[in-house]
Amino acid sequence: MSVTDDSVASNSSIRDARYWPVPVLRGAVALVVAIVITFSADHSPALGFIAFGLFAVASGVVLGLLGSARLDRGTERTFFFAISAVSAVAGVISLVSTGAGVPFLLFLVSAFAAITGFLELYVGLRSRRRLAVGKDWMFAGALTAVLAIAILLIPADFVHQFIGPDKVERVLTASVMADGIIGAYAALLGVYLVIAGLSLKWGTGTASAEAETQATQGGN
Repeated sequence: MSVTDDSVASNSSIRDARYWPVPVLRGAVALVVAIVITFSADHSPALGFIAFGLFAVASGVVLGLLGSARLDRGTERTFFFAISAVSAVAGVISLVSTGAGVPFLLFLVSAFAAITGFLELYVGLRSRRRLAVGKDWMFAGALTAVLAIAILLIPADFVHQFIGPDKVERVLTASVMADGIIGAYAALLGVYLVIAGLSLKWGTGTASAEAETQATQGGN
């Protein structure tokens, strides 16, 4: 490997190591939302708007303030500024639209997921060979894109009555399905990102320190 290649590898390791708090915080936000939806007895459209809104705003803040500060200037930083802005705007719209009804909830979540999912998947594909975190961006982007598809498949007027195992009549509606899908997405994303972030911390911390030392010595 040439000195130039050594420097590129060193910089990539250093960026991976210092980026680890971002996926951990994103994952923590997602897990909180998943827990709130799971243990809530009210699966109304209002819950969906509030849970999604808080998730989107918090995720946007984490990516915009913390994530961008830990990325070098370039394509990745530009894309995550865009993802942060879309997330924050979608979140604010959701929080002020709690009475807008199921059709708007489905539209808002699917639009957010389609845009941010594609952007994150794209930047992950571009950077996967240079940065270990690129694979995490690919997974998060792909999962978010799946969320967009799943939400789009829900009929806004869906209502299904059934008898539960406890012999009690229940009703499955579009809002219940949407809240459930958002909660499942948040749980999967949260667990993955927390594990990914800790893996970056423990897996690249020592390596990046050694790489930085080697790069410094090589420069001398």
